[in-house]
Amino acid sequence: MGRLFGTDGVRGIANETLTTELALKIGRAAATVLIKECKSAKPTVLIGKDTRASGDMLEAALTAGLTSVGCNVLSVGVVPTPAVAYLVCEYGCEAGIMISASHNPCEYNGIKIFQKTGYKLDDAIEDEIEAIVLDGAEEIPAKIGGDVGNRLFCKTAVKDYVDHVVSTASVRFDGLSIALDCANGSASVCAKDIFTALGAKCIMLSDTPDGTNINESCGSTHPQELMNFVKGASLDLGLAFDGDADRMLAVDENGELVDGDKVIAICSKRMKDEGKLEKNTAVVTVMSNMGFFKFCKDNGIDCKKTAVGDRYVLEKMLQEGYNIGGEQSGHVIFLDYATTGDGELSGVQLIETVVKSKKKLSELAQIMRVYPQVLINVKVTDEGKKKYNNDEYIISAVQQAEMELSGEGRVLVRVSGTEPLVRVMLEGSDIEQITRLGNGIAEVIKKRLS
Repeated sequence: MGRLFGTDGVRGIANETLTTELALKIGRAAATVLIKECKSAKPTVLIGKDTRASGDMLEAALTAGLTSVGCNVLSVGVVPTPAVAYLVCEYGCEAGIMISASHNPCEYNGIKIFQKTGYKLDDAIEDEIEAIVLDGAEEIPAKIGGDVGNRLFCKTAVKDYVDHVVSTASVRFDGLSIALDCANGSASVCAKDIFTALGAKCIMLSDTPDGTNINESCGSTHPQELMNFVKGASLDLGLAFDGDADRMLAVDENGELVDGDKVIAICSKRMKDEGKLEKNTAVVTVMSNMGFFKFCKDNGIDCKKTAVGDRYVLEKMLQEGYNIGGEQSGHVIFLDYATTGDGELSGVQLIETVVKSKKKLSELAQIMRVYPQVLINVKVTDEGKKKYNNDEYIISAVQQAEMELSGEGRVLVRVSGTEPLVRVMLEGSDIEQITRLGNGIAEVIKKRLS
């Protein structure tokens, strides 16, 4: 993890840690690094954003930085993050930038940068941009006169993205009634269009963003309202997206949550049966439930594990030629159709599996047993995050918990890449035991790092 970039771009409280001055510098530095090989006199960088009030402010700063070094900016307005990844290729741009803090509250915002291939930046490119922004490693000449870039506007971005996602379905969803929780975020501009185009009857939740209500008691981080609504309204299923719609959690007809692990299990089994699962493998992170690994073993599917973060899942998929992977949190990558996690596309693929199977989602979800899991987020200082790996008291607490579990469970403690948190996760067959052990570790972390 770099000095500016976390596991998913640059993120912070808008106008406090993520300032307009910093955004301008990032725009200048990113342009300098990403257009080195470009032969165009004025390369074009595409910019999208979610629904946060601070999005306009940061877009203006990024635009100023980019145009000051001679780049044109193509503003596509409010779109999902995966739309930026798709459109940067579709429109032939040199780079794409998404202004979003994903699932975080409205006061946060972030800057995610995509290469012209539609993939997020790798570590080496991020390091190069950081060196320019923080160390002045390279002088950036300012353009003047007619060499300054221009800001352009695109009015077809949402439609073009909707058409793309719809095209990935091979069946229609006629006769299904579904609820879509848009988290008052980016999905608000396109989710209904996608699923109604495929024939589903859609009931919309949290699709009226006001700049401050993004992710507020809704969406994939707060799915309880959707769970209650689907069951109460006797719907076939529901889908919950996060603020920038790059992740999705589902709800079955009984109001039960179907998380990212189960989505990957359901879809990878269908892909295997159709002969479309590349190298017979699914890629997940170390945070995936023990039940997922048992599902793979029982169904003859190989499983590869990576560090936490969809970027590491994607890296493994690209390196070894796999076509499905993701995280328990709902980031799922269908590499046959997208270069990044896409919540709405994942919803389309999940419902396609439901339709083809002629089963209810609850029945499909039984393919995988979920072992009890406890996740505790401990708020720590920035200095505490740096000290975590070398604290002997925390190391000892983790080792003692692992000894008590004696191979019947596991302990995973990690520093968040995007927030001032240390995440404590325990898994096992005895919920009371793992809860007690988890709280014990969390208390040690709080005393040592807060």
